[in-house]
Amino acid sequence: MIGLVVNPIAGIGGRVGLKGSDGDAWRLAMKLGAEPVAPKRAVEFLKALAKRVEIATYPKLMGELEAIEAGYRPYVIGEIGEETSAEDTKRACRELMGMVDLIVFVGGDGTARDVLDAVGTDCLVLGVPSGVKVYSSCFAMNPEYASKLVLDYLEGRGGVKEAEVLDIDEEAFRRDRLRVRLYGYLKIPYELGLVQAGKEPSRSGRDVMDNLKGIARYLKEVMDDSVYVLGPGSTVKHIAEFLGIEKTLLGVDVVWRGRVLKRDANEEEIIEAIKGRRAKLVVTPIGGQGFIFGRGNQQISPRVLRMIGKEGIIVIGTKEKMRKLKSLHVDTGDRELDEELKGWIRVITDYREEEVFRVD
Repeated sequence: MIGLVVNPIAGIGGRVGLKGSDGDAWRLAMKLGAEPVAPKRAVEFLKALAKRVEIATYPKLMGELEAIEAGYRPYVIGEIGEETSAEDTKRACRELMGMVDLIVFVGGDGTARDVLDAVGTDCLVLGVPSGVKVYSSCFAMNPEYASKLVLDYLEGRGGVKEAEVLDIDEEAFRRDRLRVRLYGYLKIPYELGLVQAGKEPSRSGRDVMDNLKGIARYLKEVMDDSVYVLGPGSTVKHIAEFLGIEKTLLGVDVVWRGRVLKRDANEEEIIEAIKGRRAKLVVTPIGGQGFIFGRGNQQISPRVLRMIGKEGIIVIGTKEKMRKLKSLHVDTGDRELDEELKGWIRVITDYREEEVFRVD
């Protein structure tokens, strides 16, 4: 038996550009038309388990309804109100801890912190990524890999390790500043390639800045009259500044002919800006993780990606960043699109220099 704890509002602010769901941000996300993400990710995880385990969980959207939708008859404990909170997550974990072989939680870094507060390293846990911020290393790469990790562990395969939980200051994040510290460790089932790495900070220094200038020069030469969607991250921000474009650090910006059409755009604003026009997308992998889609840039949704097309994606990364990555990853929430994006892709790493990386 495994325990399932779903944070039903995790990730809800991503596509509408809110950079998280902590506090009252999820209410604003709902007003902006956002749809819950975590319940769908939970169902995807449960279906991949193919009913090979029993499920113990909390009521309603904290696990019960997702389990029923996936075809299970869950053992439901506890009580919750109409709205859930961090305290519900903590209480659910504490109550499930002595009943199950491991606890699977669906959420982001904020949910991981709540789980850590509740169980520490006294219980084996695993995260199914569903938040806007998923920088900690206690998460499987995607829901399907999470199911494989769980089944392999229960059947005596795979190992166990302590994984970092990173504390992201969400208020600072919304103000376009990234503050990260180590919050603690969770004990997780582990297999190489199935668990994501933790985010590594971008480095500065003269060599790095010269490298970024080289990428900017090359990008300027190849840029055409397309509308350009610029993804988040310090690498893209530096490149934009070298090109004379004022760029948000953690937002998605839309530019044309060097002029900013939309700053910190959400999914709908991006779609409106590129509709009926030739568009290209500039993104950089998350340092240490290698994700180009699905972590911190959910505004660049499957709808946006299909409008731009695979051929319109431009990946950039400094030599130092790319040297630490063996491959790149996508986790858009659309499995069909993820398969279409897999394969080989060129990464601009300096002036007229490119490397080929595999997207898996």
